[in-house]
Amino acid sequence: MNMTSEVSGDFQIIKVQDKRIDAAAAIQFKDNIRALTNEQEGPVVLDLSEVDFVDSSGLGAIVAAMKFLGSERPLHLAGLTPIVAKVFALTRMERVFKIFKSPLDALKTNEAKSA
Repeated sequence: MNMTSEVSGDFQIIKVQDKRIDAAAAIQFKDNIRALTNEQEGPVVLDLSEVDFVDSSGLGAIVAAMKFLGSERPLHLAGLTPIVAKVFALTRMERVFKIFKSPLDALKTNEAKSA
């Protein structure tokens, strides 16, 4: 699973560069999240703008990533495509995660809180 990481302000932004987070990719997704976040601090924004499909295993992997990060490092989501957004709505996971239109929106919201 291809993922990139960058730090912007207080946030670490992790971009998933695959079309699917499904049963075949779930373990690698969790391993990559652990490796990318291991030496960072602060909230994490998971950019899902290139992801077209998430199944129950993928959803479980995203929840596992949130639990791994713990309450000290909240996991926010950004850039959900319509199909992925529908999965989060149907499972009511939009109540669990803060979801932003883009990583930039997450950064702007944080900056507004800090001002």
